Amino acid sequence: MTPNHAAPVALNTTALLSPLTGIGRYTYELALGLNQLGVPLRYFSGGRWSNELPTPVSAASADSPHWLASVPGGRWLARQVQNRLFVRGVKQQPVKLYHDPNYLACDFDGPLVITAHDASWIRFPEAHPAERVRLMERYFPPSLARADRVIVDSDFVAREMQQIFGVPAAKLRTVYLGVSPDFAPMTALQTSAPCQRLQLQHGAYVLAVGTLEPRKNLAILIEAYSLLPAALSQRFPLVVAGKPGWRHAAIDRQMAALERAGALRILGHVAEADLPALYAASALFVYPSLYEGFGLPPLEAMASGVPVIVTNRASLPEVVGDAAIQVDALDAVALAAQMARVLQDECQRTQMVAHGLVQAQAFTWQRCARQTLNVYQELLA
Repeated sequence: MTPNHAAPVALNTTALLSPLTGIGRYTYELALGLNQLGVPLRYFSGGRWSNELPTPVSAASADSPHWLASVPGGRWLARQVQNRLFVRGVKQQPVKLYHDPNYLACDFDGPLVITAHDASWIRFPEAHPAERVRLMERYFPPSLARADRVIVDSDFVAREMQQIFGVPAAKLRTVYLGVSPDFAPMTALQTSAPCQRLQLQHGAYVLAVGTLEPRKNLAILIEAYSLLPAALSQRFPLVVAGKPGWRHAAIDRQMAALERAGALRILGHVAEADLPALYAASALFVYPSLYEGFGLPPLEAMASGVPVIVTNRASLPEVVGDAAIQVDALDAVALAAQMARVLQDECQRTQMVAHGLVQAQAFTWQRCARQTLNVYQELLA
């Protein structure tokens, strides 16, 4: 397959119909990278076909691509409708290859690539709506069976696919995600406008970014933060950015106590344009997740020149290497001790920032796109 002389590749971009999180970010950056490589693409978004890459929606204008999901059995019904529209579109304008970057492929007779980002609905089913778990259990194994190649975000996910689903190693391809060049160190002057909008002070807060759901393990971070000396928590309030997810009521109650005490700011979903400054203006980034197939936020923080602490679970050690401090995911005391150490030790911070910048530079969306194109070429050779 030569990029400029081939039938289009179908790319499912339905994830762009919601405010960007991990899979949406991956889908959008991959599409941009493939465009730069000259790969002809047709985009399928929530039932509609287009030759133009859809613009990701903002939180304010988001309209659920699965409006049926609000009724019992709605996710299953929405999938049936979208599958029929996908098949109809391929018949009207054939494509050479189909890539679904979000696990579940529509029906397609030609070369098929899917991206599997993790197996969280197996490992942590309680962290997902029950209907989503049923949907994945029903449709993911057939997608795996039909796929000619399965792209995974990390070697950790490759092992998960082999151990849980028996996917042959020859079918798996690890393609790491990338970090946008928008994430870079910034001065207080450069972050002043976003900080003013968000009512934050440059270099004076601890940051956590992620969907509010049990798998992100924010409860341990809240507990650890509560163990910090009062002088530190007053100097470095905890800032949490991320949209509400599944079963977040318990963490909401836990955060409310700190918020009332003035030690916590809950930002909710932060606009894409403000994210780089939000990272770069933080004093420390903490990512306490129990399970990640990749874990993009820690790399974005590293690229922003911020020291990072993560848990030693799943893919995170593979992604951050020795550039971040790793702690046990259930040990709030150890996490509090490491947070205090980084916040108080300027030499430690300087060393971590330098190592983090080097680590983040190894992960680019251009490389992700090139390696994905290599997978396409394998199948079309």
